[in-house]
Amino acid sequence: MAEPVRIVLLGGLGEIGRNCMAIEQGTGPSRSILIIDCGIMFPSADLHGIDLVLPDFSYLREHAESIVGLVATHGHEDHVGGIQFLLRDETGIGDRRSTPLDIYGSRLTLGLARNRVEEAGLLGRMTACPVDDGARVDVGPFEVEFIPVTHSVPHAHAIVVRTSQGVILHSGDYKLDLTPVDARRCDLARLGQIAASEGVRVLLADSTNAEEAGFAPSETSVGAVLTRLFAEHRDRRIITASFASHLHRIQQIIDAAVSSGRRVATLGLSMRKNVRLGRDLGVINVPDESLIDIEDIDRYLPGEVCVISTGSQGEPMSALSLLARGENRFVTIDEHDTVILSSHAIPGNESNVNRVIDGLLRRGARVVHSGVADVHATGHAQADDIKTYLSIVRPMWYVPIHGEYRHLIANAALGELMGVASDQVIVCEDGEVLELDDDGLRPVDRVPAGYVYVDGIIGDVGHGVIRDRRVLAEEGVVVVVASVDVPSGEVITGPEIITRGWVYAPEAEDLLDEACDTVEAALVAALSKGVRDVEALEREVRRAAGRFVNERTKRRPMIVPVVMET
Repeated sequence: MAEPVRIVLLGGLGEIGRNCMAIEQGTGPSRSILIIDCGIMFPSADLHGIDLVLPDFSYLREHAESIVGLVATHGHEDHVGGIQFLLRDETGIGDRRSTPLDIYGSRLTLGLARNRVEEAGLLGRMTACPVDDGARVDVGPFEVEFIPVTHSVPHAHAIVVRTSQGVILHSGDYKLDLTPVDARRCDLARLGQIAASEGVRVLLADSTNAEEAGFAPSETSVGAVLTRLFAEHRDRRIITASFASHLHRIQQIIDAAVSSGRRVATLGLSMRKNVRLGRDLGVINVPDESLIDIEDIDRYLPGEVCVISTGSQGEPMSALSLLARGENRFVTIDEHDTVILSSHAIPGNESNVNRVIDGLLRRGARVVHSGVADVHATGHAQADDIKTYLSIVRPMWYVPIHGEYRHLIANAALGELMGVASDQVIVCEDGEVLELDDDGLRPVDRVPAGYVYVDGIIGDVGHGVIRDRRVLAEEGVVVVVASVDVPSGEVITGPEIITRGWVYAPEAEDLLDEACDTVEAALVAALSKGVRDVEALEREVRRAAGRFVNERTKRRPMIVPVVMET
């Protein structure tokens, strides 16, 4: 009887982002854990002030010394952006390990991940282990094979993990692009060979576009649209925005710019770093004479310049957002500019992107986005891609991953459609643990997998803080201040009410005076009954103020009572 294997799902099931899971073999001192991806999620609009959302690393921290390595499927932030946080102390595994963590991936993937780790000053806690397409590497008791796949970032991989229970295949993010920009196609032949010779016990597969019919369009289809747009706007300065990691898209922008006689400048730190990395690795090709510094663009006519910027998701401090607000120190937008947003808004970012578009239009620019022209092509498999993949891999067990719950359900239906038995398709959520043994695959446990919020530094924001911020944003705050003489039981000064976001004080003096009278009456009544404990008096103030506010305005702001002894 072969040793069981566990699949621990830590993120990416039920949301877009936070992609992280682990494959585990053995128990106790012989436990070996292989992590696959460690990503972040961008916050939704109701997570006020939050910068990033991470997986909960509690389980990995508890078993930090058992981790034999981390495999990164590709270089997007939702797959490698959390590595720097995983390597930290306290909430990560940094102070729980005696050796650096081995991280495996393509040279480009490791280069993109390294940028963030270096910024955090944690390079000493990782060992980069670059792999080539088709490489087979022993990581602890596992043999890991890296299968080339096409995605919106170059050099992405599907991951084959050979375990005591046979082959577990992780699809990574992929689509079946037959005409990719770099001619590096998904190695379906190798996947088919593995399926025919060894068989795939479990397939964990991307669900992001499972609801979308047909095949995902080729990335090269965007290049033709960009070339046409550059010709149509030949006398105007063109500013493009895309993900800094989307090097295939950046290459096509460069090709369209250079073929139309333009010089290219990058705007934004991550864009500059990634273009430099891409050139060093031969992924980005641009003639030296066509690349100029952003500070020199005013030396050229508008029709001779193309700026490639970060900020396609409307991040508040990104280069494109600063442009829309007129606060960028290098570029000022005017009526001679055309801005091309060569991306699609991540779910939850729509309002930020719309705000940036509005700002650009107010400054006189023409704006082209995916709702106007086909300037973006998804990097994720659609329904027919998934069905083709399933027909080649023919897994025994199928687990949809990477997507909101509705995406997982749609992907599960595709698995059944392609012949996987309905009781061998398992739809999971974050935190579930699956065990694979001689009898099959089944859920056996749960581990902590909640959201970890990052606001400036990790670990300083909990659910209570988020709840308070939502109340403050939606209802405001009322602070009630009073001084009492505890021995005599008299109110000395106040109550005074200070409010933000409930009512505008200069226009609501009568209401505030009435609120003060109500709170004072409650304080006097409590003191007359012999109440002298400050905390008890503050509870009376909160109760009286809250009742008054709710009855008179039907609102529920945060009530902060402050009772001072004199």
